[in-house]
Amino acid sequence: MLSRAFNIIYNKVNGWLEVAIEMLPNFVVAMIILITFLIAAKYLKRFFKQFFQRFYGKTAIINLFSNAIFLTVLTTGLFVSLSILNLDKAVTSLLAGVGIVGLALGFAFQEIAANFISGVILSINKPFTIGDIIEVDNITGTVEVISLRTTNIRTFQGQKIFIPNKTLFQNAVINYTENGRRRIDLTVGVSYGDDLEKVQKVTLEAINSIDDKLEGSEVQFYFTKFDDSSINFVVMFWTEYAKDHSEYMEAQHRAIKAVSVAFKENDITIPFPIRTLDFGIKGGKKLSAMLKDTPLTLKKD
Repeated sequence: MLSRAFNIIYNKVNGWLEVAIEMLPNFVVAMIILITFLIAAKYLKRFFKQFFQRFYGKTAIINLFSNAIFLTVLTTGLFVSLSILNLDKAVTSLLAGVGIVGLALGFAFQEIAANFISGVILSINKPFTIGDIIEVDNITGTVEVISLRTTNIRTFQGQKIFIPNKTLFQNAVINYTENGRRRIDLTVGVSYGDDLEKVQKVTLEAINSIDDKLEGSEVQFYFTKFDDSSINFVVMFWTEYAKDHSEYMEAQHRAIKAVSVAFKENDITIPFPIRTLDFGIKGGKKLSAMLKDTPLTLKKD
């Protein structure tokens, strides 16, 4: 029994040695190719990192792309080396396993992946930068941090909000500070008894008198609506808008005060809501006639 077992083990080991000796040249070539690809991957990673730094300053994105290039080249070298060792079936199984694992991870982490990809695209397109005032999905604030998964915004009330990059990518984003100026639209109503030409003249003079109006810009004035109690108009002017929302609020504040003071000095009325009861419409009766037909009587207790 011992002799038979020894022969079996000897034959197995001897077969392995023969295969190893036979595959030794292939193994050396495979190792040389793998080392060559490793060196090439490191060189290409360094090269593309320096290349991207010339045109793009986002460190996280640069590292992401350079590492992706490194892994791609190294994986290619690994597959070539396995093919030289006649391990084609292993390569096929490895690729199938990677595909199945990738598919499973894709379903499990699709939200994270979507935010990550959106962050990469946003970092490349740069629709806004740190310090910009933006509005997205009814949220307005100052951008503080831009990461690959979320963008952090500080609202004007002081709250810090973490917005998924997928939300920023799929929704309309308003960047208020991109062009360095912003228009203020003031909607006002005057009574039906006021002179509209005078209203326009006084309003334009009031807006032009404040220092917040952007130099060289024109103040626009338009009557917009016959309302229930007033004739409405909108006056529009541009003011500087950098990265401080309080300056915009101050400009709007001073404009409202200037218009209010000018209206009082020129006897122009901003009316309260008024309801007029007209009993003389076609088919009805006048109030005087109705009171005549139904006299009022006072009754003492």
